[in-house]
Amino acid sequence: MDLKIEGRLFAAIVVVFLAAIAMPIGDVRFEGAVLEGLALLNWYAREHVILCLVPAFLIAGAVAVYIRQDSVLRHLGPDAPPLISYGLASVSGAILAVCSCTVLPLFGGIYRRGAGLGPAVAFLYAGPAINIMAVTLTAKVLGLELGIARAVAAIGFAAIIGALMHLIYRREEKERASSAKGFLLLDDDGSRSPGGRTFVLAAMIAILVFANWTEMGDGFWQAVAEWKWPITAALSLVLGWFLVRRWQWPSPWLFIAVAATFGVALAFPKIQSLAFAVGAAAFVAGAALRDGEDRRMAEESWWFAKRILPLLFGGVLVAGFLLGTPGGEGLIPSQWVAAVVGGESISANLAASILGGLMYFATLTEIPIVQGLIGAGMGKGPALALLLAGPAVSLPNMLVIRGVLGTEKTLVYVGLVVGMASLCGIVYGNFLI
Repeated sequence: MDLKIEGRLFAAIVVVFLAAIAMPIGDVRFEGAVLEGLALLNWYAREHVILCLVPAFLIAGAVAVYIRQDSVLRHLGPDAPPLISYGLASVSGAILAVCSCTVLPLFGGIYRRGAGLGPAVAFLYAGPAINIMAVTLTAKVLGLELGIARAVAAIGFAAIIGALMHLIYRREEKERASSAKGFLLLDDDGSRSPGGRTFVLAAMIAILVFANWTEMGDGFWQAVAEWKWPITAALSLVLGWFLVRRWQWPSPWLFIAVAATFGVALAFPKIQSLAFAVGAAAFVAGAALRDGEDRRMAEESWWFAKRILPLLFGGVLVAGFLLGTPGGEGLIPSQWVAAVVGGESISANLAASILGGLMYFATLTEIPIVQGLIGAGMGKGPALALLLAGPAVSLPNMLVIRGVLGTEKTLVYVGLVVGMASLCGIVYGNFLI
């Protein structure tokens, strides 16, 4: 019997037992917070799992199998030229335009494949923070100055935070890089061309991007939003054709996937996620029926899903319980939040960064929330701090990062994000406006 493990289990049981006894059943705020947590979890499951996380898990599995490890080490490894590694990580993350939870499987995929801690963390921050749509909408809704400040600061943050993480853990990174190089011969059999692998990954990423394209304003973004599902369907057809003709995947499964996807899309035009789920399920079935790396891709995707989903669901539930849904009240009153982030003080900026780091923001939802807080007296500096910290980290996000990097590295990463966001907010609010 391991006394340490048994002691932790006993302590967890005691904590749950005491919490069950102490629950203030009948208290309006407590019961409202419970409903808010369940409401946020319900919304997250309906809006983000099928369209965001499922393709992210599949892409992460594909990255872990289809991308050659020596290529990852050459471009994103600890010994890669910083300008290339951090630039590539930041740009790749920005193109995806995903939330702090959807980026997690992709981060885990490149990190497990040999990417250095610095570039991997730059990618982790860039995905939700350097979001072209979010920056554009920020400038339109909250003002051009705040939009430019968010874009400039977020781009710099991705590289700076990644570089600091690399410097802090440079010894561990050298050992990890040496270990990774020792297994390069076991990477893959080389039977498929790099161009084919790149095409499959690019098509999967494009499907993720267009399936989650958000309607905003007028012009180009809105025009793409109106055509997002035809574009997604066309990309799916091209990907299916390539897998059947070039990679000899089981054609019956992919035929069923295409037919079912279009059939469901025509029968239920308002439930596109159902068609997406049918296509994803057939994609996984087609991979699992193959031998070699295709089956390993399905296994890797499942490995990411079973490790990440429980932590995300638990984190979303707790975040909703504490801070509520957009427009709702959690255990912490919204008046308290508005009060502590008012003005341009150091404490207001720090509070905005911490609260933003705990809350969960889906893509673009942080903008109306910040707009409401500004109307309630929030300063421009704390607003920028929240915009820099909030989309990049969240309570669910932290739980999953801990599973990949460990407790210490997670705390350092979150501390860097919160600290730099606070500092940027202080400088912006007190000296630049």
